[in-house]
Amino acid sequence: MRHDVLALGNAIVDVIATAEDDFLIRHAIQKGGMTLIDEPRAEALYGLMGPGRVVSGGSAANTIAGVASFGGAGAYIGKVRNDELGKLYRHDLTATGVTFATADAVSGPTTARCLIAVTPDGQRSMSTYLGACQGLSTLDVDADLVRSSAIVYLEGYLWDPPAAKEAFRKASEIAHAAGSRVALTLSDSFCVDRWRDEFLGLIRNGVVDIVFANEHELRSLYQTADIDTAINAMREEPVLAVVTRSENGAMAIARSETIAVPAYPVERVVDTTGAGDLFAAGFLFGLAGGRDHRDCLRLGALAAAEIISHIGARPETSLRTLAEQNGLG
Repeated sequence: MRHDVLALGNAIVDVIATAEDDFLIRHAIQKGGMTLIDEPRAEALYGLMGPGRVVSGGSAANTIAGVASFGGAGAYIGKVRNDELGKLYRHDLTATGVTFATADAVSGPTTARCLIAVTPDGQRSMSTYLGACQGLSTLDVDADLVRSSAIVYLEGYLWDPPAAKEAFRKASEIAHAAGSRVALTLSDSFCVDRWRDEFLGLIRNGVVDIVFANEHELRSLYQTADIDTAINAMREEPVLAVVTRSENGAMAIARSETIAVPAYPVERVVDTTGAGDLFAAGFLFGLAGGRDHRDCLRLGALAAAEIISHIGARPETSLRTLAEQNGLG
């Protein structure tokens, strides 16, 4: 089977609950970012959070679920344990139509979880226990699956577990040998702070062809407070860069051209969890289907608008239907 997009990422179950800003301060949670935590901290925070929704998440998995919602053929490589959360995760993702055949871990850490506190302004603050995610290795990279995919999408968070780095590189090598493109999302500014030099190496050494970033991540990558300086620096890199700018829309940047589109209006921002993930879904779906960059950006903006209008990082409305209703079918 031919796939439009194959995503590699951290397979994480999300626990999403609303919280006030003083909850973040009281429990030393970094607002708007992602902090890695150990299992005891995960258990403690879970006990302190209010009532929450338990849903399958993970940045790249959210993206590939979005591709499937557009009607695209998606596949996923990620590691879960053979426990209850792992079963929930596999069921949720495959139910969307995504191919997910990575073998479960049968020992070691439990399935990963991300505790997400959503404040009244729609910002999400994530405390992540990676658990079984850290067991992803080159053995999990199905070469035939990579070769069958037009675009391979790599999650920046995957750069944290050491073994996953080699899986990341192996997938890129196989994809390029097969004539496929490789995309990287920078994930968040704290992730960029941890791996700035290595991410720049991936960009400049031809490991990736497409880079997704928001303004915070882009400024962190080039260590500047000025977004125009960061955009100009990215324009000199040998990649296609896709930059999301929240309410200011998004742009596709290459050496030869820059295309910008506005954000789709939403009645109320409820939860920004997954906005960048779903933007990437729309863009990648369009790109795999041969759309021009402007249409790809519009598809991404449409998906992001849908996701921020409700709690959770998976679409509640068919993105394919929304695209048709907005002249993008």
